[in-house]
Amino acid sequence: MIDLMKTASELLLLPSELDYPLLERILGRSMGKSIDFADLFLQCFYEEDWTLEDSIVKSSDFSIDRGFGLRVISGEKSGFAFADGIDHHALLQAAHSAKSIAHAGGQQAIQLHPMTVAPARYPALNPLYSISDADKVELLHKIDEHARRLDARVKQVIVNLSGRYDVVMMLNSDGECIADVRPLVNLMVSVVVEENGVRERGSGGGGERGSYEFFTTQNHAVKYAEKAVRQALLNLRAKPVSAGTMPVVLGPGWPAVLLHEAIGHGLEGDFNRKGSSAFSGRMGSAVASELCTIVDDATLPNRRGSLSIDDEGVAAQNTVLIENGILKNYMLDKHNAKLMGTTSTGNGRRESYAFRPLPRMTNTYMLPGNSDPEEIIRSVKKGLYAVDFSGGQVDITSGKFVFSMSEAYLIEEGKLTTPVKGATLIGNGPDVLMRVSMVGNNLALDNGIGMCGKEGQSIPVGVGQPTLKINQMTVGGLEFGS
Repeated sequence: MIDLMKTASELLLLPSELDYPLLERILGRSMGKSIDFADLFLQCFYEEDWTLEDSIVKSSDFSIDRGFGLRVISGEKSGFAFADGIDHHALLQAAHSAKSIAHAGGQQAIQLHPMTVAPARYPALNPLYSISDADKVELLHKIDEHARRLDARVKQVIVNLSGRYDVVMMLNSDGECIADVRPLVNLMVSVVVEENGVRERGSGGGGERGSYEFFTTQNHAVKYAEKAVRQALLNLRAKPVSAGTMPVVLGPGWPAVLLHEAIGHGLEGDFNRKGSSAFSGRMGSAVASELCTIVDDATLPNRRGSLSIDDEGVAAQNTVLIENGILKNYMLDKHNAKLMGTTSTGNGRRESYAFRPLPRMTNTYMLPGNSDPEEIIRSVKKGLYAVDFSGGQVDITSGKFVFSMSEAYLIEEGKLTTPVKGATLIGNGPDVLMRVSMVGNNLALDNGIGMCGKEGQSIPVGVGQPTLKINQMTVGGLEFGS
């Protein structure tokens, strides 16, 4: 216990006086006769961001942030206080402020169990030091040069490299104390091509919970640049798409962002507890085609959305949300789970110590089916094949969504033909799930670029799916996206 506490304290830059007895007193001060639960989230994270534009490294930013968030829960109410520093006085003040929601005095004796370290889903390393600064600059220039060599029409290249080293420790009034070290790296490449005065843009990128060597030793950086250039050149010859209702085939991997937005958010516990989701009250009923099985899986090694523990200290889980079309589970944090009479699924997540945890997704994906991807394309006489999305929005209550495609093709007589641009997909999440008629055997996860926003908080997530066919969807043309 002493070694673990010492190691966590050193990584979090904690003052020497913040030992177990003091932390126990802080949690005890947070409790009272009307308080059900209290937890303390301590965090220190290091971030850097490098950007190359016009073949010049134009910015290099580094920051350190450290602080805590203290939460108390009383029935449906919760009180939360945070500070961007960690010291005895600030912790005591936070305990007093957070507890004021219950208007009750008193305190409770808390005895913390020996600290545990979460089972590792990723290496406990600091990615910022995995390669030298000179190597980071060299990597940026190599990507820029490679993208420009691919085609003379490439006029602009922007490369962004970022890394984060995140150390967290969580303690609560149940006596639990657990720590985790979370690395995260990301690389994005954006290009602009020009031909006869017409400009188009393409992008590629990825990342993982690991080191920068992910980009330098596995050739990922080159592939991201090639994907960005290919997409931009493709859009130079893409044609506007006509609006209408037609079959739509979603490609494997990143197109699952549509499932994430249109369906995933609707399966988060807070919306369902409050009855505001299109899936509220439908547990055990058919909400999708029997071909659809969708999971939220935080246990995948090194994935962007993976966690060893969530931000409430609950072990990472693989939760089946929809099984053969039947709604099986919601994604839950501790507070919503207790109010719903069940247990957390390990989906309590927060952007940082300055935010309270909410039920959020991790890696959300659809399991593979039995159909050959080429067979799926051949089954469509006239429709659309969506490969990449640039953005979208969804209404949780109704399930209605609109998504913009950044790469798509017409399907004509069972073959991919003309690339199209300016297309949007318009629909309703539960309705779309019921219209899934073929699911491919080629499950793919995204490259590691996903960010998810909710109530002002942004967190890294992952998505994935095999090729799948939706019998009928509304496709919007340029008039919808302009």
